[in-house]
Amino acid sequence: MTERRAILSGSTFEEQIGYARAVVDGDWVHVSGTTGFDYATMTISDDVVEQAEQCLRNIEAALAEARCTFADVVRVRYMLPDRADFEPCWPVLRRHFGDVRPAATMVMCGLADPRMKIEIEVYARRAIA
Repeated sequence: MTERRAILSGSTFEEQIGYARAVVDGDWVHVSGTTGFDYATMTISDDVVEQAEQCLRNIEAALAEARCTFADVVRVRYMLPDRADFEPCWPVLRRHFGDVRPAATMVMCGLADPRMKIEIEVYARRAIA
């Protein structure tokens, strides 16, 4: 039987909307679109680069709970309301994914809260021991 379990981050959004930060389904880990909120304080920076860093800390925590790392990421999707905010984030993204080289897409779209400047979702495939 394939393992399927939800990973929760403690974000109030997960409870209010009814989703999990990530879902482990066998050797696949699906991480929901993750924003730059610090879930412990439910605060968010005004700076897009700081938001990107926090997004990746939140994603890293979910991946760790799923027993994998950024090295296991095969797909990443970046969502931003303002395309001009994407390039300033590149050094942060390259630091986490530059050696991994996952398939990637950047989409311009509105986000749920006007304070959100970037949202990132990833798919990872973990080795099952």
